[in-house]
Amino acid sequence: MLEKELLDILVCPETKGPLVYKADLNELWSVEAGLAYAVRDDIPVLIAAEARPLSDEEVKELDES
Repeated sequence: MLEKELLDILVCPETKGPLVYKADLNELWSVEAGLAYAVRDDIPVLIAAEARPLSDEEVKELDES
């Protein structure tokens, strides 16, 4: 679980926009970049080349929340 203080300062390395922590998937999502960054051993892996693309459904889920 990532601490709130860390989540408050993390941004997407591609867009410098906000990230949304999805605890159930252990990922940080960037809607602007359309990427999901993994969190491994409580360490965010903010490398775009290792991120997975968000599906249209996932982007829509974030837009609705």
